[in-house]
Amino acid sequence: MALAAHGAATTDGQCTAQLHHAMEAKNPDTRKQAVVALSLASSEGALFDQLEQMLQDRDVEVRQAVVASLAEVKSKSATAALHKALEDEVPEVSFAAAKVLWARHDPAGKAALLAVLAGESKTSSNFFSKQKRDALRMMHTPRTAFLFALRQGVGFAPVPGLGEGIASMQGILTDSGVSGRASAALLLGSDRAPGTLEALEDALKDSDASVRAAAVHSLTLRNDPALKPVLEPMLEDAKESVRLRAAAGYLRLSAIQAKARKKAPAAHAGETKKQ
Repeated sequence: MALAAHGAATTDGQCTAQLHHAMEAKNPDTRKQAVVALSLASSEGALFDQLEQMLQDRDVEVRQAVVASLAEVKSKSATAALHKALEDEVPEVSFAAAKVLWARHDPAGKAALLAVLAGESKTSSNFFSKQKRDALRMMHTPRTAFLFALRQGVGFAPVPGLGEGIASMQGILTDSGVSGRASAALLLGSDRAPGTLEALEDALKDSDASVRAAAVHSLTLRNDPALKPVLEPMLEDAKESVRLRAAAGYLRLSAIQAKARKKAPAAHAGETKKQ
């Protein structure tokens, strides 16, 4: 028993040392692999403390991996670390942190996404950044947002007999010309705050067609027939991707409106019988 316990302790020590060593490696890919692996480990202790410190790593992909690993940890220290990541000088890192905080219903995440949608914040770097990084190493934000959205079920409000818009969302996010603001519009689709509705309506006037299409998508999935007049002008949009989504969205809201009208007389008749 004693030998077994000693062996287990030795193995634990070896594993800890191996991960520590990997996080301090010169090769950024090795550091990234260590950070990714830590999503399987305990969210407490020296290794986790070192994981938070890796948000200062000089390599962008490593910092992005840290954000992804912290997304699995629901603790105050992890949330505080993600707040720090919001201030990262590289847009891809701060945008990743914003999406994680949004999924946690953290106000900072929502504020960051609204800033992105309004065009106040960027989600990707210029090709020639101050650090002159290799653009091929940067995470492709739209695809990441798509996988994130599917996992979180963002913007989906299933209605019997109506689609959930998955193909529409996928069509927007897999377009090579999609912007980070379009991703933000999709991620904010499930938020019912008046300020968010106003931001989505403003996005219908955006010069970027992918943003307009995303705004139409998110407004449609609010399932509110009162938004039909908002979608109607988009039927004349210059871009087919926007026009067709607006047409489908308008029909969806009309169907919801018709169902509500059918239910209303039935409910009224039931009340009359009771009287």
